[in-house]
This record gives sequence, C-alpha cells and structure tokens, in this order.
Amino acid sequence: MKVISLVGARPQFVKEALVGEAARRLNAWQHVLVHSGQHYDANMSDIFFEELGIPRPDYHLGIGSGSHAQMTAAALTGMEDILLKERPDALMVYGDTNTTLAGALAAAKLHLPVIHVEAGIRMLPKTMPEEINRVLTDRISAVMCCCSELGRRNLAAEGLTVGVSVTGDVMYDLFLRMQPRFTPEATCAAMSLRPGEFVLATLHRDYNVDTPASLRGMLEGLAAVQEELGFAVLLPLHPRTRKRAEEFGVTGLLERLRTCAPVGYLEVMSLASAARFVISDSGGLQKEAYYAGKRCAVMMPDTGWRELVECGWNTLCAPEQKSIVQAASHIMEPLACPEGIYGDGRAAESIISAVIRMPFARA
Repeated sequence: MKVISLVGARPQFVKEALVGEAARRLNAWQHVLVHSGQHYDANMSDIFFEELGIPRPDYHLGIGSGSHAQMTAAALTGMEDILLKERPDALMVYGDTNTTLAGALAAAKLHLPVIHVEAGIRMLPKTMPEEINRVLTDRISAVMCCCSELGRRNLAAEGLTVGVSVTGDVMYDLFLRMQPRFTPEATCAAMSLRPGEFVLATLHRDYNVDTPASLRGMLEGLAAVQEELGFAVLLPLHPRTRKRAEEFGVTGLLERLRTCAPVGYLEVMSLASAARFVISDSGGLQKEAYYAGKRCAVMMPDTGWRELVECGWNTLCAPEQKSIVQAASHIMEPLACPEGIYGDGRAAESIISAVIRMPFARA
C-alpha cells in the first residue's frame, strides 16, 4: 500500500514526522511526503529535525502565500498532478489549512480515500477559513482520526460515524518524547524567575492584536494579573504583537510586564512546566499547558479544544482587563488534572491502526 502525506505548515510537519516514523517502523505502507509550501519557515527548529528525523519532502509544490483562492487552487492543481503520477491508495491530510482542503478535494475527485488527522474539531464562528476547511475535509474523508472523544461526538452530530476513530493527539506524543529535554529550573534561572511564582502569557492572534481596543485590554489585563494577583507575567513577544503595540501607542503597557524574545518549543514548554498557570490565545499552547499539568485562561471567544473548557480545566475570557483577571483568579483554584483526554501518547500508532483496518488497505 502507498499513502501520500500532504503538509503545508510547520505544525503539520511535526505531526507528519511522528506518523511517518510510525508507518515506517511498523512497515505499514510506502510513505510519500509532499510539502505544499503554503507556509515556508526557514527557522523551523533544528530540534525537530534531530529528534524526529523529519525527512526531506519527496515533492514540494512551492505555492507560497496569496489569497485563500490562489493558495487552494495552486495546491489543488499541484496535488492532482502528483496523485495521477504516484497513484497512491490514499491521501493523508492534517488539520485545517488551505493545503488540507485542496489535497482532500484533489483526492476525492480522483476517487481516492482521504485520511484526515485532527478530524471533528469544531469552533465558532463558522465563517472562519479554518472552520470551513476542516468541516469540508471531514465531509469527504474516508478515515477521520479524532484527538478526543469530543471530536467523535461532533462528527456524530453531523451524521458522520463511519471511518471515525478516537486516536489521541499526536502533539501529546511529541510532548512525552520531548519532556526529558525540558529544563524548567534552568530556564527559569536564566530569566530570573521563580518556579510557581510567574505566569506564562502569549499574544499573537490577528483578531486580538490587530484591534487597538483588544490589544490594550489584553495588556491591561496581564498587567493587572501581575499587580493584583502578585505573579510576574512573562510575555515572549511575538513580532506582530510588538509592531501593533508600537502602532497603537501602548508600549507603556508592555513595559509593565516581563517581556522577552520569542522562544522555541523546548523553552516554552520548560516555562509552561514551571509556571503557576498560562494565559494565551494560542491554539497549541492552551493544549500543551494541559499536558504540562497547568491550567490556561484562553483569550478567545471560542476554542477548538472545547473539551478542556467543558471539564473545567481551561476557561475562556474576553480581551479586556476584568475578564482576564477573573479568569486568572478562577484557574488559580485547586483542581485535579483530568487524565487521558488526548490519549496515551501513542496517537501515531493508533492512526496507523485506524488506516490499516479500512477496506482499501486490504485490497
């Protein structure tokens, strides 16, 4: 059996590396890697190449940036050519990028089974490009691998029950593999922080930082957490956030916080492991904080990881001071960490099993 794996952004590369490694180790199928080039990241951390053995793609479409229509069309055309040439038994796609939808459309129109990793995630508003991509991809997928039971429930509510498996989250696999490399004490010492006595915060989402009122409200909220609750707030400063703070004249609020340059995966997870709690608008960090046993105030109107809100571990808050302080106060309260939401750290193997159980894998 031959499976083509299509990726287009850095997080997808990391997940693909784990699934691809498992496929090769288990001799499950011939694994062909295609990179669309939707997001080219020259600074992808070397740690992932070293630890995960991320291979050089067999194909690179080089679609680059552009409008949603331009990127989707370029990836659709490029993938059709590759699928016709390689004639795989299935196509694997990840998440919710334009690359994901384009690949799924190309395969479906050629009557090839689509395998969707991170299926069943749902988030408001429904008009978000990512939401459109993930919903449409699920609709034309033969295999839907869900990170949690909530993903299965979301799909069932839409009438999708065939080919659905709860496999767990590949990013939890990554966390467990990388955890021995975390250095919370040393990282804190290098930044003059005391473990358990600071808050890790990140801000970068466009609808938060590109709006003057929202950015001001979030920075006022972080400053209030520091001043009213007594925790130092460390904010690794995303270039977009710094630029907008300068444009909107709120750099004075940044000066009330502990800021630093953006940090890589090992550093941010070391900090998350040592923090009292996390405040973020990052889809990845709100989940990774849970892996590290830390609660998160999520500065978003909704989240794709609703299961962490439903169980009370994380809480949503508005981008304004009062809401952020209330959320921070709430997640300071003791709560037993719910276990097993995203599997047992063997999601890659579970994805392989879900695929090889399908009829097309036995043909």
